[in-house]
Amino acid sequence: MKKIILSSIILFAVSCKDNAPQQNKDPEIITKGNQITIPESHPVFKKIKTQMVTKQEHSDGVISAGTIQAIPNHYAEIASPFSGRITKSFIQLGQNVSAGNPLFEILSSDYFSVQKDYTDALNDVQLAEKNYRRQQDLVKHGVGIQKELDEAETDFKNKKTSLSNASSALKVYNSKGGGIGNPLVVRAPIGGEIISNKIVNGQYLKGDADPVVIIAELSKVWISGDVKEKDIRFVNIGNQVSVKVSAYPDRNITGKVYHINEMVDEDTRSIKVLIECDNPDRKLKPGMYATVNFSTTPEKTVMIPVTALMQEDSSQYVWIKTGKSQFTRRSVTTGETDEKTVRIISGLKPGETIMTEGGIYMPDTK
Repeated sequence: MKKIILSSIILFAVSCKDNAPQQNKDPEIITKGNQITIPESHPVFKKIKTQMVTKQEHSDGVISAGTIQAIPNHYAEIASPFSGRITKSFIQLGQNVSAGNPLFEILSSDYFSVQKDYTDALNDVQLAEKNYRRQQDLVKHGVGIQKELDEAETDFKNKKTSLSNASSALKVYNSKGGGIGNPLVVRAPIGGEIISNKIVNGQYLKGDADPVVIIAELSKVWISGDVKEKDIRFVNIGNQVSVKVSAYPDRNITGKVYHINEMVDEDTRSIKVLIECDNPDRKLKPGMYATVNFSTTPEKTVMIPVTALMQEDSSQYVWIKTGKSQFTRRSVTTGETDEKTVRIISGLKPGETIMTEGGIYMPDTK
């Protein structure tokens, strides 16, 4: 009886096994060297997208970090030329001034000495000229001596030279002389905006004191950037560039290359480049950081989607379509990359078809 029950259980188990549904297995991807074959019925085949390689217009952008600065000829730091005490201020912070406008006045014994030298020289010239005219008149009427006339002429010329020197000394300080004891009026050497004003009425300044006034004309500014030695061939004087500053991320700023330094920085292997930008609303402030994009001349080159490029260690490769469901791995050399495309320097040519999506599912061919 036990044997009959056991036989029945075995027969039932075998019958259930025979009647179980057979599970279909996916066809395998065939790998041979650098070549793979993907059956059309394989799920991965549906994930693959391809694209024919073509040449496109492309410009290699050279990007550099830079700092905004005032143009030197449009920037002036004014200190007192003499030790002395400030007696009056004519300006306020943020005020616009023209070249020659008074900034402040200062009483200085050193300046008084310059004034005295000028006054003395002026008096000496007047006396020398008077003596020279007198000697001319004496010789003209036959009662003078030629030697004394020559000496008077020489003395007159020397005194005029001394007066010219004294006058030049006053002009250095934008002064026309005036009476001895008058304060020195310090004037603006350039036109622009007062961006720093440290003048305090009554304060005593030494001759080597720091500047008390800074004037800047910021309708134009420079951006100083560093371009790598290998990229300097793309940058030329007069080239248009685009500039971005973090303070105004949505603002499109353009400039042009003003100067390219002749020297290479040996530590960074870069070259200093100055870009001039219009700044009519004074939004660009000296000291701000900027990103400068130098655009190169567009040329026809092979560009592919970044999704087509595969990376393995330090090498890069793509999958080339060599049959209906066949792909071959090929190494490539790349150039500039942006968010969507990458430039191919070598390894591909127009007319070939590459896998643009699905490469991450491909097996290792090594």
